[in-house]
Amino acid sequence: MFGFAGRRKPNEMIEIKDKKDCCGCWACENVCPKQCISMNEDNEGFRYPTVGKDKCINCHLCEKVCPIINVKPEVVRQQEGYVVQNKDSQVLSESTSGGAFSAIAKYVLSQGGVVFGAALDENNEARHIYVENESELWRFRNSKYVQSLIGETYSQARKFLKEGRLVCFSGTPCQMEGLVHFLRRPYENLIAVDVVCRAVPSPKVLRKYLEWKQQTYGKPLHHLKFRDKQFYGYKYSNISFDSEKGSYHEGIDTDPWLRSFFSGINVRPSCYTCKFKKRYRVTDITMWDCFEPSKFSKKMDNDKGVTRIIAHSKKGAAVMKAIGNYAYTEEIDSDRLLDGVKEFVIPADYNPKHDVFFKDLDTMSARDLFNMYFPVTFKTKLEKHVRLTMLRLGLYKQLKALARMLVGQVKR
Repeated sequence: MFGFAGRRKPNEMIEIKDKKDCCGCWACENVCPKQCISMNEDNEGFRYPTVGKDKCINCHLCEKVCPIINVKPEVVRQQEGYVVQNKDSQVLSESTSGGAFSAIAKYVLSQGGVVFGAALDENNEARHIYVENESELWRFRNSKYVQSLIGETYSQARKFLKEGRLVCFSGTPCQMEGLVHFLRRPYENLIAVDVVCRAVPSPKVLRKYLEWKQQTYGKPLHHLKFRDKQFYGYKYSNISFDSEKGSYHEGIDTDPWLRSFFSGINVRPSCYTCKFKKRYRVTDITMWDCFEPSKFSKKMDNDKGVTRIIAHSKKGAAVMKAIGNYAYTEEIDSDRLLDGVKEFVIPADYNPKHDVFFKDLDTMSARDLFNMYFPVTFKTKLEKHVRLTMLRLGLYKQLKALARMLVGQVKR
């Protein structure tokens, strides 16, 4: 939160007193009429606003658009649920799950619209961009396990909206709340899409991880994917990249970046108290993985990836009807679709090693850092071997179901 002692006094600048109270959405920078707010990286690699005091005119717009200062209360409304799988086999193979966003984006472009989303640049840094051509939609495919830089895309989106063009904007829940607050009024020509987000990892930690990999594989690293289905299918997460010295792919058991992310050790402080984990959201559409498609659709249970979607508005439901030319869709009861999905409503668990991990980040090499916190032991190698064996035998799904049942019995 922008820290204030009582009411704000004249000439008092924005100050972040507790980093848990800033999600890094960039709404304040985009709205500032004097462009005196900049998002600067802290020692953990996350961006926070700072103000040029000589330019600030105390208009308070930054406060008015902050989604954490002005948390929107949940409004219960009718929701529709869907499972989705893209009809294009190439798009489906490149997508993290079912390629639903590509189908939505293709529809928007067919209407002369503009699509905003997160993409990796030439340095493998995640940035929000917009595209106007279908040939560029590949840039949005595959999950980005790192916090993206919004930059000036809120302002760009508003410009297109005011011109009357259809705009689809996708992002994490906090980024979408930031956009909605920044716009300050509804736009019928905006399709707002958020993804169910576990948490956002630090760009600085990712840079250090990639620099370590470059020592072995050389520069540059191409085709970085945080969730690659090419090697073991949809159910077993792999990170992969290509380079002049060869290719790399490792799974959730043995890759240190994936392990650090899923441990919650390298994520933004605000993620531990996320204000936007809620069932009823400000967006038109929320999307996330469907690892058990057999519960909803036998037709889509082919290990190629399926997306779950909640349409929060009539507009969102209309979009889902409109993408039938590009994707297979089946309507599912929203309560059933959300059953057991704790990531939808519960923030990430705090990792007690978070602070010391980031202190070590600046004093240790990446190899030493990751090997200390996430060593590849006999146990981790065994876990990987068991997972891959089960995948090859076609028993992975049954094993996971058995594990969930046993865990549930223990909890009861």
